[in-house]
Amino acid sequence: MTTDTAKARGRNDGLIIGASSAGTIFEWYDFYLYGSLASFITGHFFSGVNETTGYIFALMAFAAGFAVRPFGALVFGRLGDLWGRKNTFLVTMLLMGLSTFAVGLLPDYKTIGVAAPIALIVMRLVQGLALGGEYGGAATYVAEHAPAGRRGFYTSWIQTTATLGLFLSLIVIILVRTRLGEEAFKAWGWRVPFLVSSLLLAVSLWIRLKLNESPVFQRMVDEGTTSKAP
Repeated sequence: MTTDTAKARGRNDGLIIGASSAGTIFEWYDFYLYGSLASFITGHFFSGVNETTGYIFALMAFAAGFAVRPFGALVFGRLGDLWGRKNTFLVTMLLMGLSTFAVGLLPDYKTIGVAAPIALIVMRLVQGLALGGEYGGAATYVAEHAPAGRRGFYTSWIQTTATLGLFLSLIVIILVRTRLGEEAFKAWGWRVPFLVSSLLLAVSLWIRLKLNESPVFQRMVDEGTTSKAP
């Protein structure tokens, strides 16, 4: 391999790792927002019971998102074998972004009663399914681009995304909370970080659309050797 070819390969691999990692960071940002704002969500969506019980319900809704992640991996892992890696994680990204944006717009318990927490839990389940598919899909996509002997190093970048997504969510919350003040943030400002996710979704989609399909999957399609069963 010539020096120029090696440099071109390095730049391409850097784009693949960076784009895959960035998209997954944004999805973890969306997923962790709920946990970071659970105390505020309790007052708006679980106010039909006492504060302690409401907070427990809010945490159970947070846990529900984790509980369905394995099912998301099963469903979208299979779709990745049928549709391709790129198409599948574009779908998971859309599901995550739209469901997070919807949480920022949901009416609260005082407005629509018990339908409010039900709708919130449904959005959490959608987020969990999307994240389950996205995380494994991104790791698979990067691994299928990695040269021999470098898969562990390449996919290790995906493992950092959960922590970075958490940090990003906390930074956005702190900035919005400081800017609006405590009272405004408690009343309606907590919704802003959820709505900001629409901007992150647009950026993520723009980055991911620049990527090509995994060469391993494309080769399987060309040879007719794609998966016939889950």
